[in-house]
Amino acid sequence: MESFKQLRGAAIPLLLDNVDTDMIIRVERLAGLGRDELGPYALEAIRLRPDGSEDADCVLNQPRFKGAPILVAGRNFGCGSSREGAVWALASNGVRSIVAESFGDIFFNNCLQNGVLPVRLPRDEVERLAAQAADGSAVVVDLQAQQVIFPDQSAHAFEIDAMKRAALLEGLDDVSLTLRRQAAIQAWQAQDRLARPWVWEPVAQHA
Repeated sequence: MESFKQLRGAAIPLLLDNVDTDMIIRVERLAGLGRDELGPYALEAIRLRPDGSEDADCVLNQPRFKGAPILVAGRNFGCGSSREGAVWALASNGVRSIVAESFGDIFFNNCLQNGVLPVRLPRDEVERLAAQAADGSAVVVDLQAQQVIFPDQSAHAFEIDAMKRAALLEGLDDVSLTLRRQAAIQAWQAQDRLARPWVWEPVAQHA
């Protein structure tokens, strides 16, 4: 997983509430595409007209926000089903951080597992950020300082679990964190093999 320390770039103001994971990526897209191929289909329900052409009035299609690394969203972003592909689609489209008032719980955790930083800020601060970012002005999301720097240079603190913060800073998912304790795991296994050898006996295969 790519480490996350500080991010600077345009922030897409998409203040829609209750954007669910099906809106972020349709389930049929997950059937035949790899995780790195999902980007063009992220939020297609909002971006595209019924005929498949881009809706020029949609903020996601405005040139100044193409490839923007930050998304400013409404409350309860990522609600609905638990599909991890919603995070993959946004990440494949270049999004590394999402700032919102609140998130779907599973989506929030899926972000952290995939190197995307979800930031919770109060509603009034989210609205101020969206207004200031509307012209494409740069926003800074600083995980080390736990601050979002708005275009007017005001700093807004956010909270994050200390272990999740450390994992993001080092680019470690849960598997990588576990493997860092491999020596201790192997020592425990060796001790347990001596104490309970029957647990480690291979299970007989029956035809």
